[in-house]
Amino acid sequence: MIRLIDSMPIMIAKAQRSGSAKVAGELANKGYNSTKKTYYYGVKLHILAFRRCGRLPLPDYIGLTPASEADINVLKNISEDIHLTPVYADKAYIDEALSQLLSQQGSSLNTPVKKKKGQKELFLFQSALSTLISQVRQPIESLFNWIHEKTGIQVASKVRSFRGLMVHVFGKITVAMMLLSMIFNS
Repeated sequence: MIRLIDSMPIMIAKAQRSGSAKVAGELANKGYNSTKKTYYYGVKLHILAFRRCGRLPLPDYIGLTPASEADINVLKNISEDIHLTPVYADKAYIDEALSQLLSQQGSSLNTPVKKKKGQKELFLFQSALSTLISQVRQPIESLFNWIHEKTGIQVASKVRSFRGLMVHVFGKITVAMMLLSMIFNS
């Protein structure tokens, strides 16, 4: 079985307001979302999921980190529980030591190829490998999009406390997982 990992921002405040926000300071802080090319104040939702052909992935691990936390740290923290399964991730998860640790556990870390310093473009094989890995990873992107569409989880601008943030995130995740289980069982 294949596992997919990725993260998604939960934004309490965006752009100009991200520097002055203080809500849920026990966990939330300022970070940058490269996909949306924006700074935000909030947290990141991380999901490690089992890939299922023709269906949305089934989450195995769900966690929250401050917005500024590097995605790879989550995978490092849960890596000892990953055995005998390939993990597909984006370039944020490239790490030789982590790759070797997973390999010792009978797993593999598969990420797109990152260009070396000064390299203008990837070689044909590297480009094909990166495309293949991105195609395998596509369902986790669909899962995040589906969760946001069903729950509006990324927009947490109404949150006013740490407890409110926890209710916002885990309440919406609970609803999404209930909907996913209804889809899974039908």
